[in-house]
Amino acid sequence: MSFIFYLIVGGIIGWIAGLILGKDIPDGIIGNIIAGIIGAWLGGLLLGDFGPTIAGIALIPALIGAVIVVFIVSLILRSIRK
Repeated sequence: MSFIFYLIVGGIIGWIAGLILGKDIPDGIIGNIIAGIIGAWLGGLLLGDFGPTIAGIALIPALIGAVIVVFIVSLILRSIRK
């Protein structure tokens, strides 16, 4: 059950990161989950674990990391489309 909750929190974080940047994540909810989980991992590496945690994910570093991931993915997709 905790794994499913982890995926839900990752999806929400990825979705919020997409809203902050105004960019769409490819592949919908699966893309949101992937961006949120990779963002949580990246944010944990760069910023450590601080702030409130849900399902083992520190929310503030995860959100910052997810914003970075969404930004990088949008840059890559924009360069591929040109």
